[in-house]
Amino acid sequence: MLERSFTEEQVIFRDAYRKFLAAEIVPHMESWREAGIVDREAFKAAGKHGFLMVWPKEEHGGMGDNDFRFEQIIIEETAYARCLDWFNTLHSRLVGPYLTRFGSEEQQARFLPKCTSGEHILAIAMTEPDAGSDLAGMRSRAVKDGDDWVINGQKTYISNGINSDLVIVAAKTGAEDKPHEMTLFIVERGMEGFERGRNLKKMGLKGQDTAELFFNDVRVPSDNVLGEPGKGFYYLMEGLAEERLIGACQYLAAAQLSFDLTLEFVKERNLFGQKVADFQNTQFKLAELRTDLDFAQVFVDQCVSAQNEGKLTPVDAAKAKYQTSELQVRAAAIGVQLHGGAGYMDEYPISRQYTDAAISPIYAGSSEVMKLIISRDFLKDDYEAFNTRNF
Repeated sequence: MLERSFTEEQVIFRDAYRKFLAAEIVPHMESWREAGIVDREAFKAAGKHGFLMVWPKEEHGGMGDNDFRFEQIIIEETAYARCLDWFNTLHSRLVGPYLTRFGSEEQQARFLPKCTSGEHILAIAMTEPDAGSDLAGMRSRAVKDGDDWVINGQKTYISNGINSDLVIVAAKTGAEDKPHEMTLFIVERGMEGFERGRNLKKMGLKGQDTAELFFNDVRVPSDNVLGEPGKGFYYLMEGLAEERLIGACQYLAAAQLSFDLTLEFVKERNLFGQKVADFQNTQFKLAELRTDLDFAQVFVDQCVSAQNEGKLTPVDAAKAKYQTSELQVRAAAIGVQLHGGAGYMDEYPISRQYTDAAISPIYAGSSEVMKLIISRDFLKDDYEAFNTRNF
């Protein structure tokens, strides 16, 4: 594989984070999976060692370095250590930046330090029972009442839903004929009328708490409005490219782990008097997978560079998200097949790799939605080119 570009500081950071995971996270993952939730102390431990939110300013507890490669390292190492049940990146890089992109100085000073230290855990609430990728179908609504806003509605499939102390909630605030007019609110644990439903049971990622959230006349002060009222839809769209890049880094690292687990297994497993790795079918399957992994890594690394330069487009992010999420599923499926009956047993890591992968082509925009975004881009260009031709 081609050499990847990381600074010496980042190489040291990777080694330190890998050791942190091995010492303080990996030993507890199985008990957290059984409990259906990661202990809050995991976030505090990461915050204590500077591994939770690295990008905020030093005055807010971070390093002040917004180079996405630091987060890429955290994502890759977390996936490779089989700790994706701990949704630390959702907290630190998916939700956290909303506070700096759209939050006031006062909001940043009020919320960021405890988020960086791990004392407060973050979540974002967009999805509803009847509104997933189609945010315009959202039914949650907020109405201005004096200096406050009153929120009513329901959210579902909310990651960190049980653990979260601060939830960025999207709610409609415009007239019925303005489906894209919505506002983002910072809802805090303990606000009257804010209730959590059950911790939902899932096919995979069993240690990661996913919950229903209910808002019954939740009164939120204007100081907790994130950004400009009515602009929430556009704020959410602005964050989607990075969210999909985060996903791509995660899916690809998980796919890499599936490959390595499978390679190790087939080199040891005997079948008809020879190693499974000696069969041409095994070699061809793994050769195809190895090539796809390496090609995907080059594209994702280019997307990371584009993100650092402020040039990552929604279309390229969609390509990365679509390709890597499907690759994660395929790598795990090939792994299960080449493991034979062992691949179906929960004691073998490849089994969980398979069930954990199933959600990747769905959340953060399904593969079908990614294909629409990609196709509309090149169809638009073709249409415009067609209309400017001289016949």
